[in-house]
Amino acid sequence: MIDLLDLHKQFILTHLKEGDVCVDFTMGNGHDTEFLSKTVGEKGHVYAFDIQQSAVDSTAKNLKAAGCPENYTLICDSHHNVKNYVKEPIKAGMFNLGWLPGGDKSITTMRETTIPAIEAAIELLDSDAILNIAVYPGHPEGDAEGKLIEELLSSISRFKVCATKVKIVNSATSPYFFMIETKAKKD
Repeated sequence: MIDLLDLHKQFILTHLKEGDVCVDFTMGNGHDTEFLSKTVGEKGHVYAFDIQQSAVDSTAKNLKAAGCPENYTLICDSHHNVKNYVKEPIKAGMFNLGWLPGGDKSITTMRETTIPAIEAAIELLDSDAILNIAVYPGHPEGDAEGKLIEELLSSISRFKVCATKVKIVNSATSPYFFMIETKAKKD
């Protein structure tokens, strides 16, 4: 069986290399932040966002325990404010929408901030870069987020980015993800 989150990471690895800059737009407990930190290594940098201080604290603790290099900036702010912190082009970005695993399910990502965060993320993408967005349609806000994201991505010229949807078609409430890729520069 396909594990969508593992597949999500495999696609990231086709673009993200040691020394690159990337963003975890929804740090949660820091598992994606750890993956990104270890991938870009000491010469790279990861920016990670969450609106909950408990997520920032948990992630800091988990990154130290995992032996990650100190190549990250943990930010307690909404991901839609990314451009206030990230000034350089990024090679990869990850969104894992929904709520903090093990946390308060009433605190979830919301369309009002997710859509502007995705728009900002696309503007920050370097050439030959990727943005992955995991969507959880099993709750009303997650379902609504997914529909708006698809509408947004459908409106962007394919000459600017390639937007793909990866979904298990025989399970309506299973998570799925969008992958947005930019073209490599021609030499």
